[in-house]
Amino acid sequence: MLDKSAEKTAPKRSKDDDVNGQAKAVSSDIDLTSPNYYISRELSWLSFNERVLHEALDPRTPMLERLKFLAIFSNNLDEFFMVRVAGIKKQIEAQVSRRTADGRTPMEHLQAIGSKLRPTFARQQDCFLQVRTQLHEHGIYLLDYDDLSSKQVAYLQAYFEDQIFPVLTPLAVDPGHPFPYISNLSLNLAVVVREADSEETHFARIKVPRVLPRFIQLPKSQQPKGALWAAIPLEQVIGQNLAFLFPGMVIEDYYTFRITRNADLFVEEDDADDLMLALEQELRKRRLGGSLVRIELQVNTSPEVRATLLSEMDLTEDDIYDVEGLIGLGDLMKLIGLPLPELKDPDWNAVIPLPWHRINHDETDGEGDDVFSIIRRRDRLVHHPYTSFAATVQQFITQAATDPDVLTIKMTLYRTSGDSPIINALISAAENGKQVVALVELKARFDEENNINWARTLEKAGVHVVYGLLGLKTHTKVALVVRKEHDGIRRYVHIGTGNYNPKTARMYTDLGLLSCSEDLGADLTDLFNYLTGYSRQKAYRQLLIAPITLRERMLALIHQETAHGDKGRIIAKMNSLVDPGIIQALYQASQTGVSIDLIVRGVCCLTPGVKAVSENIRVISIIGRFLEHSRIFYFQNDGNEQFYIGSADWMPRNLDRRVEAVTPILAPHLRRELSNILDMCLADNRQAWEMQSDGTYVQRQPQPKEVEKSTHQCLMEQARGVKVY
Repeated sequence: MLDKSAEKTAPKRSKDDDVNGQAKAVSSDIDLTSPNYYISRELSWLSFNERVLHEALDPRTPMLERLKFLAIFSNNLDEFFMVRVAGIKKQIEAQVSRRTADGRTPMEHLQAIGSKLRPTFARQQDCFLQVRTQLHEHGIYLLDYDDLSSKQVAYLQAYFEDQIFPVLTPLAVDPGHPFPYISNLSLNLAVVVREADSEETHFARIKVPRVLPRFIQLPKSQQPKGALWAAIPLEQVIGQNLAFLFPGMVIEDYYTFRITRNADLFVEEDDADDLMLALEQELRKRRLGGSLVRIELQVNTSPEVRATLLSEMDLTEDDIYDVEGLIGLGDLMKLIGLPLPELKDPDWNAVIPLPWHRINHDETDGEGDDVFSIIRRRDRLVHHPYTSFAATVQQFITQAATDPDVLTIKMTLYRTSGDSPIINALISAAENGKQVVALVELKARFDEENNINWARTLEKAGVHVVYGLLGLKTHTKVALVVRKEHDGIRRYVHIGTGNYNPKTARMYTDLGLLSCSEDLGADLTDLFNYLTGYSRQKAYRQLLIAPITLRERMLALIHQETAHGDKGRIIAKMNSLVDPGIIQALYQASQTGVSIDLIVRGVCCLTPGVKAVSENIRVISIIGRFLEHSRIFYFQNDGNEQFYIGSADWMPRNLDRRVEAVTPILAPHLRRELSNILDMCLADNRQAWEMQSDGTYVQRQPQPKEVEKSTHQCLMEQARGVKVY
């Protein structure tokens, strides 16, 4: 049973509330579509990234993990500009003035983004400088040239001549040399040189080559005393040795800068004879880069160079983000690989559940113990990274590939790893003569090229590869295995919240259902026919499928609780809550007394705690060691509880423009597992942030004498068999 403690924090009912739990009438004089009750998606995302940055600022976070969160913050921000800001700028260019649910026009959004982001961006730089200094105490030195001795400078000069100089290409800018093309996310030096015998100055650009390491490590003999690792940024080594690139010239100064371009792809699927070829053409355009959307610039850049860069790249002062320290902090992720376990989170090895342990260690008792018998005995729920992905889901696919009784394997692939055991298993299955179907989503953002390569590899092996439906991304994560058994054909299914990717399964929290339910097997058969053929299936037995039934059913489930009034209860865990229709339904449920807890990791456009609108709604966000990626939906239904898991967030794109699958969880033992996960999330006082009615977040802190309750830590301990609170 779900913990009711969260409900105790809900506002007390007034004397006008129906004590019998009947639904109060929804107030008709409150306009639930008013922008006052909706938070900007863009600003909410920036708040999420601030919570990521806080993990780098938090002294409780191990030192190298703090660098990791600085890098994640930076990489997140890069993607935000490449996609979201780029999209807003395109709307402005197209003179779009339509307001979003929060009441802003594209121009107002762009201005609000700048106002909110700049202080956070500066805070990131301050955090980096602080962490870099603290790392010295642990023997980690990321040095500046000003910190170096003459011997270290001499070593780096020799290194530059031997290893770096041959790779560089200085590009002059003058009437005979037009301003060079600057590629997306490239790090560059803007160099000012002067003729030795005059005051005439020239401008040149040098690209910091990506083929070289970003941080040049000093040999042990050149490192500070007691250092475990010491390095200097590549761009500084280049900048301090510019005389080799411009002999006979006086080096006046150099400045570091980095630009961000629009990297979103647009493919006219209706006009594309071959989607793969059309997408490859768009990828080539992406490599060249779209329009510029941001420039990160060394803070002390001279006004003349600043003006030159803005003019040549057609940018404005509003597009500049000044950087006090290192530009491109995403590269700090490279330092996480340092062999210093004492500065990282303790290693976590995913647990292999007992039934799976036996088949993964060849400890079967000869009574038909295999993946299929495990699933036949009862439905199984896997929870990564606490449960091993390799020993469960991956084992399910790899065993199906070699099992002589398996006839067919069908899977959707949205994102997978570079060296994927899942892909290899599908190839093996095809080579073993099985019918293998892989739906590869070519339009998975920033994985398009990887997926094109996998699609070609699978096709060459004899796998039937399809690319989904026109105009829709196939985001669902499902697998269907058809097996011939002594009593007939049986279908085994996996329906998950995360990708078939062994690497992300170690970092993202995701759930998956393994079952041989006849209804689910039949539903997945119908779903694959819908994806690969000309099926116009409109009804499914158990699955909620977007864009067909998911929106309608989710709204019906919310309205069902609305009808139960203050006996109603909703808990929903997801990545993002954006959809205005869903938000309005939640407001209506709150108005009738339904107690609602939302666990939303990232964007949340709903405003909680507003009197007479959302006073019965609470929102938390959990940020920590693992990326919260699972989606769980709970509806109390007057005691006849309903649980669902699936691939969809409550966003318009998931409900209307993607193929998604959400499955009910019917087995009592699995419902208890989901209930336990939700209880832990709601009780978290270490990683949880409470959303306020103004859209800000406040991190929970353990009260005096209160036990610290970290969702991730508790679930790791529970997976090991340790009893938690």
